[in-house]
Amino acid sequence: MERRLVKNLDFLLLGVVLVLVVIGLLTIFSATRANTAINNGNPYLFVEKQFISVLIGLVGMALLIGVDYRLSDLAYRLIYGVNILLLVAVIFFGTEVNGAKSWLNLGFYSLQPSEFAKLAVILTLAKHLSEKEKLSSLWDLWSPFLHIFPPLILILLQPDFGTALVFVFIFFVMLYMAGTNGRLLFSIILTGILLITLIFVSHHFFDTPLPLKDYQIKRLTSFINPDADPRGAGWNVNQAKIAVGSGRFFGKGLFQNTQGRLGFLPENHTDFIFAVFCEEWGFIGGFILLSLFLILIWRSLRIAVQAKERCGSLIAIGIMAMFTFHVLENVGMNMSIMPITGIPLPFISSGGSSMMANLFAVGYLENIWARRQKILF
Repeated sequence: MERRLVKNLDFLLLGVVLVLVVIGLLTIFSATRANTAINNGNPYLFVEKQFISVLIGLVGMALLIGVDYRLSDLAYRLIYGVNILLLVAVIFFGTEVNGAKSWLNLGFYSLQPSEFAKLAVILTLAKHLSEKEKLSSLWDLWSPFLHIFPPLILILLQPDFGTALVFVFIFFVMLYMAGTNGRLLFSIILTGILLITLIFVSHHFFDTPLPLKDYQIKRLTSFINPDADPRGAGWNVNQAKIAVGSGRFFGKGLFQNTQGRLGFLPENHTDFIFAVFCEEWGFIGGFILLSLFLILIWRSLRIAVQAKERCGSLIAIGIMAMFTFHVLENVGMNMSIMPITGIPLPFISSGGSSMMANLFAVGYLENIWARRQKILF
């Protein structure tokens, strides 16, 4: 890596990410160390796996900073093609966990291609949109929609509704920032909401089939009234709220969580790790954690604004949108104000593929920031 690039890195962004990673490792260890049902008697099992993913992610991040973020036509086709192939491979050869076939078992590692697909879509869509001369009419949007359609459908076939929502959010944010008319986008979104509403109304009155399974519908709607099925679909939401509330103002202290450790809170190291963190560190800890994410999102936006050309700006905007949606959705579902979709909390939730993909994304942010000037001195 050139010395002039190192001097131009965003060290505040790097510092915040490293602090989040350390917080994540500590919280994963706290959530899993006493759960012999999943750690096979090794209290360090999950934190060791996560640490290895962190090391790989940091190496990948450093390598990505050193190369030009702008994709050549060959790299564009290669990234898009490999992304589609991996998502297709999951459909045919993937391992099913919790009703979703989202993982490829490589023997020594379980890869979740959908996590890397987010970054792949951001990179390729940014190049695609940056080369569009105008985005003022519905006809101008046919190629971006065609671009996002194959990976989105493959994600829904797993089925992974949460990741599909991330794709949709990233897509519309990038379209808007690329210059698409806001009224046009609002009309498209409103039309989509109306179609989804009609599908559910038709299912209710005429028993037409839905693309989602019954348990998925219950998970998505349980946050509205978790007490309607307190021992079923509403269990996770209620236990997460209890964990968050029991932390009170200052929390119970590190390794002192009870909801997860005693088995009341399922998925306490992945989907509901924010509840474990709040139980141990209270309102103050939750506020500090959300402040760190706010800095991460702010720096991403700053990088987008100061990027030297359109493609870099769109990549940064896409990454910012990805982090924003993940934080809002994960924290929201831990507090019963958002549907349960299984979306991880960036850098905090256990998951090697998610950790590596997020660190790679930070590498691209640093890459764009370091090259924001035409000439570096």
